[in-house]
Amino acid sequence: MPSNTPSAHDERGCPKCGHTGTDVGTISTTGGGISKMFDIQTNQFQVVSCTNCGYSELYRDTGSAGSDIVDVFLG
Repeated sequence: MPSNTPSAHDERGCPKCGHTGTDVGTISTTGGGISKMFDIQTNQFQVVSCTNCGYSELYRDTGSAGSDIVDVFLG
């Protein structure tokens, strides 16, 4: 009997729970060496999180649009 709720095995949706709602944010991190010593944030990432279970993936910020990253996250 087919179900109307998404599962983790669907082709699209969160890899953990299958939900299709996302939240996109950004984080900055330090690199190594001198930038770490002086707490200089040299790496930026887009964070795509499932709004249902909180599963998150990081993508290096290359200046692409947020919707492109969500497409990668959802499959």
